[in-house]
Amino acid sequence: MPRSLSGRSFLKLLDFTTEEIQYLLELAKDFKRMKRAGVPHKYLAGKNIVLLFEKTSTRTRCSFEVAGNDLGMGVTYLDPGSSQMGKKESLEDTARVLGRMFDGIEYRGFAQQVVEDLARYAGVPVWNGLTTEFHPTQMLADVLTIEENFGRYKGLKMVFMGDARNNVANSLMVVSAKLGINFVACGPKENMPDKALVDVCKKIAKENGCTITLTDDVKKGTKGADVIYTDIWVSMGEPDEIWAERIKLLSPYQVNDAVMANANPEAIFLHCLPSFHDLETTIGKEINDKFGIPEMEVTDKVFRSPQSKVFDEAENRMHTIKAVMYATLK
Repeated sequence: MPRSLSGRSFLKLLDFTTEEIQYLLELAKDFKRMKRAGVPHKYLAGKNIVLLFEKTSTRTRCSFEVAGNDLGMGVTYLDPGSSQMGKKESLEDTARVLGRMFDGIEYRGFAQQVVEDLARYAGVPVWNGLTTEFHPTQMLADVLTIEENFGRYKGLKMVFMGDARNNVANSLMVVSAKLGINFVACGPKENMPDKALVDVCKKIAKENGCTITLTDDVKKGTKGADVIYTDIWVSMGEPDEIWAERIKLLSPYQVNDAVMANANPEAIFLHCLPSFHDLETTIGKEINDKFGIPEMEVTDKVFRSPQSKVFDEAENRMHTIKAVMYATLK
């Protein structure tokens, strides 16, 4: 049992020990069992939280709202147009005001420095719902999903396919190093994680008996993998002009039948969602019309296969976020 997390902010997993991350995962399992059994758990009744979004989302918003309500809290949502932060009011002033009114603050947006500064000035726990650099709540859901399928996570091999510079790849590398998962970033050489972060993670991984590998070779990278993970090729907030460049660069790293066949027979597929695996989205149709590709980072066949655990993973966002809020607010 780690020291209490009460009053702590949840900004990036580098801030947490292996034992603290494991504690949050155990809490999430308990909350999932209670949710499934219909057992009330309004342990934080009387508290109030605010969700401060500069980037819209389906899973992050719904996970925080449902988790907050299940715990008995009042939840206020501020969409990108509903806050004066950075426009008429400084970040520091916004943080101090919200900290006087709420017991906890969730932030989803751009620079990691923003969520760090919110935590510096708010005086209450702040939770990172996503920044350009890190996506820590997603990682807890991913690891919980892995453990549910394999009965463990330590010693497994997880491969991220595609743009390994993004927040999901960064965070997967961190959580893998912390929990003893062998992590592989498989993508173009120019799209690898920042060297400083890689060096930090390699040091942590060595302490936990696992490895960090960077490769542009799909066959070598995915050979014997237990988990194949990918993300969309262009993130929210990036200009549309880079689609052509990314498609050319990342198409060789699409998750398809050949990739899954090269992995272990029991391997699972994960994706943080949303995914462009068919033509049922406006963006998917536009990209197909322009570039002639009906599937992008993952084929529809893999996405809908029994190996795909993406909807279990999405549900687990709620249970793990509930654990984070409870642990830091109790």
